[in-house]
Amino acid sequence: MTVHGTDAHAGLPGLPPLVRRAVDAARARGFAHSCRPEQGRLLQVLAGGAPGRIGETGTGLGVGLAWLASGARAGVRLVSVERDAGRARAAAGVFAAHPEVTVVHGDWRDIAAHGPFDLLVLDGGGQGKSPGDHPADVERLLTPGGTVVVDDFTPSPRWPPLHEGMPDRARLHWLEHPALRAVEVRLAPDLCAVVATLDARRR
Repeated sequence: MTVHGTDAHAGLPGLPPLVRRAVDAARARGFAHSCRPEQGRLLQVLAGGAPGRIGETGTGLGVGLAWLASGARAGVRLVSVERDAGRARAAAGVFAAHPEVTVVHGDWRDIAAHGPFDLLVLDGGGQGKSPGDHPADVERLLTPGGTVVVDDFTPSPRWPPLHEGMPDRARLHWLEHPALRAVEVRLAPDLCAVVATLDARRR
């Protein structure tokens, strides 16, 4: 989730109808921290390559999930977990006409009960960015060759990447994970994400 991510969708042409519905729901509830359109377009593209199941932590009001659903193939199941009960109910309403999408109210760790995933988006827990938030065990949560996306990083012009003047341990965890082949993708001058695939030989 990104500060002002909801407002970043304002006035953009060509938004998928489901994304527009989710953005409207976020605005109606005063929820500002949706994913940005740049991130959404990345999710839409990646979703098209997932053959069976897509997972997400941190539904918010469903903007990122709507981007995923808009790119997913027919028959692909999508599950997203949201810790706030009110947001979870509202997001579920956004997808009421989409039986392939399930919104679960719970802790981000509850996503494990619905995996493993061909694509997993860590947006509301499991990133390892904050104290007490341990990185998700992607070897357990992903299918062989599955993809994980960790978003909301700030591009760094140097190595190792820095956060508040110190090495960015969360980003390094994903970029140097021994089971992953990872790359940092710049989405905007102030925004990047880590995209990584699980080495199928480890499963």
